[in-house]
Amino acid sequence: MSLTDWRRMEAVLSAAFALCLLAAAGVHGDRLTILQSPEFVSFQKGDWPISGEKIPDLVALTMGFSVQEDLSWPGLQAGPLFQRPRANVLVVVRGVDSLALPQSVASYPLENPVPFTLDSVAETVHALFAEDTPVVLQLAPSEERLYMLGKANAVFEDLPVTLQQIRARLSQDGSVLASLPLNSLSRNAEADLLFLSEVQVLHDITALLQRHRHLAKDHSPDLYSLELSGLEELSRLYGQDSLQYRDATAILASVLQKFGDDVYGLYGNSAVVEVVTVKTFEAPLTRRSRSILESKQISNPGSPYNLAYKYNFQYAVIFNIVLWLMIALALAVIVVAYNLWNMDPGYDSIIYRMTNQKMRVD
Repeated sequence: MSLTDWRRMEAVLSAAFALCLLAAAGVHGDRLTILQSPEFVSFQKGDWPISGEKIPDLVALTMGFSVQEDLSWPGLQAGPLFQRPRANVLVVVRGVDSLALPQSVASYPLENPVPFTLDSVAETVHALFAEDTPVVLQLAPSEERLYMLGKANAVFEDLPVTLQQIRARLSQDGSVLASLPLNSLSRNAEADLLFLSEVQVLHDITALLQRHRHLAKDHSPDLYSLELSGLEELSRLYGQDSLQYRDATAILASVLQKFGDDVYGLYGNSAVVEVVTVKTFEAPLTRRSRSILESKQISNPGSPYNLAYKYNFQYAVIFNIVLWLMIALALAVIVVAYNLWNMDPGYDSIIYRMTNQKMRVD
């Protein structure tokens, strides 16, 4: 074999190795991007991968809550104990592995992209701050799901969720259609309308927070969980190499950047905004949907529907205090009763001792 053949073989092997690396990068191309974060929530820059099932624990730790298992991940450092962000906003974008966001705090590869929810974090917020006005909003416009907890429900009751509501909202004044460069996107196509409706929901959330700024200034932390799948529908219909998909990706990147900046400013630079980009989930996420009207019954302790009582995270502490106090009192009663039963009246009692002395004098 000549030297030229050896060089050709080396070039072919190098190209094959590069293709393998690109394929591996494509498999694990999903990302977790931190758009905004206050100074006291320290995210370190690096390529440390994080599992998708650990995202709820990460959100809980950024809000200052405890988790059942320690998160051994070097991307997040421990912050001050008496300072927590006012809000955490998590946006899950399906159908794309990464977005060209203009500015971000840090970005990490996402491994094992399984479906997850922030139900545990939402229950913690509602249990610890039930008497305040926390905003707990979990929204998926593509599946017409809306979950709300707390006393701030009335602010987001008018938020469009169903496709018909969002279509009507897009035709009203102040919709995003007047300000977005649609380019190849159509206002009549179903998949295009779904994508534009999700962009409209992001705009409406910031508009509602601007009108009700008192929600961002109270002492209770707020939680937002938004799931967007418009890009996934566009990719399925037109393909990832289509002009519609490229235009939608560019629009969503700029909209998410503005959304993160607006929320960060509304909460006084004390909010964490994360974006999870997932090409596709490894398993489907099934969950029972609820309407907006049903969400009021969540925060009603006197519900007539035979619901279980709300779990209090201080139940274990109170139970141990009552248990050991009862044991201590029971032991004290047993010891006192035993000593009284075995007491000698003439020797141990001062009353009988004085009585005996008087009898002797007489």
